[in-house]
Amino acid sequence: MTDLIQYVDTVARQARQAATDLNAATGEQKLRWLQRCAAMLVSRAAEIAVENEKDLAAGAEKGLSAAMLDRLRLTPERLQSLADAVIEIGQLPDPVGEIMDSTKRPNGLLVTKVRVPLGVVFFIYESRPNVTVDAAALCVKSGNAVILRGGSEAFHSNTILYSIIKESLTAEGLPEHAVQLVNTTDRAAVGEFLKRGDQIDVTIPRGGRSLIERVAKEATMPVIKHFDGICHVYFDASAEQQMATNIIINSKCHRPGVCNAAETLLLHKDVVPKFWPAVAAELQSQGVELRCCPRSAAGIAGAKPATDEDYATEYLDLILSVRVVDDIQQAVQHIRQYGSGHTESIVTEHLPSADYFQTHVDSSAVMLNASTRFNDGGVFGLGAEIGISTDRFHARGPCGLREIMSYKYVVHGCGQVR
Repeated sequence: MTDLIQYVDTVARQARQAATDLNAATGEQKLRWLQRCAAMLVSRAAEIAVENEKDLAAGAEKGLSAAMLDRLRLTPERLQSLADAVIEIGQLPDPVGEIMDSTKRPNGLLVTKVRVPLGVVFFIYESRPNVTVDAAALCVKSGNAVILRGGSEAFHSNTILYSIIKESLTAEGLPEHAVQLVNTTDRAAVGEFLKRGDQIDVTIPRGGRSLIERVAKEATMPVIKHFDGICHVYFDASAEQQMATNIIINSKCHRPGVCNAAETLLLHKDVVPKFWPAVAAELQSQGVELRCCPRSAAGIAGAKPATDEDYATEYLDLILSVRVVDDIQQAVQHIRQYGSGHTESIVTEHLPSADYFQTHVDSSAVMLNASTRFNDGGVFGLGAEIGISTDRFHARGPCGLREIMSYKYVVHGCGQVR
């Protein structure tokens, strides 16, 4: 235990120094690093694939679901997309030192509000190794040092990705410890880092509810939480059938193991006799298990009964809860009762319904005639995200560069005294 405490102390101290050293880094220097890192991700794809295969094999042996294995998998296409995201982050304006507001006071003082880094970020995440690169890119670009604690199931993948990040950092003269990967899978390490509120400025947990609840309880620094993604699609009475079907299928089936995949389908009672059997058949043809209320189960072969627990569950799998509602008010009430504040979508041709839904649904993203899968930092023009916050403070929704920053006031005077 003494060795672990010493290790955590060293990593935290190195991160604090790196955060200070990053103040001297130029926007051009960070851009060159991001470009180099992106090129190395592509050029070393074969090496990454070897390490990723080790994690996939171990995951299959442990009995991880197909959706969870999909979260782990780094295909050549996904590596290229990851490299493209890194390039996109590099092309975004450098937020460090950005003037957010400026006011000239009657006494002549010029009061400016300037964007500054948070400092040191402790980022805990599970499964998806691409997040290692996304987090490193966002943090360094925004002037933050980051300590990465990935899940044991992605250990080999995270290690090779980190070696590329570290090599490219030093090649461009950036602080070596601006990004550090925790090199132990000992869960006690997380608890030790959470005690370092004097060295770490914010913790961002991204994973299951038990992880996030533990972090929120033990952390001695502020926490930006990425809670469950219990996302809903509401099929309104006026919805066009083919559009609704496409949105439902994409929201559930495109990548069922991610947080912005739909977990519950709400059906207006009027669409059930006309459209629901065909939509249900399409979902089942995609391998989706349907867990239905009595009204939606009628006539649907293979449907299982839904429970209250089902409506409150983030499946991260090809399972969908279904409920019939009498009107949009009942749909919104269901979302308020069971939702996690992540992403909700309405499919409708009725403008008052669309207005009611976006006004009364309080989630980090509300989609009108679009898939829940679009709640994503890259899609929103952020390059990537370090998480999708379901908090209201300090950030909400996809957390990109600006969401992992703070601000300070800089006041210019010419001898004024009070």
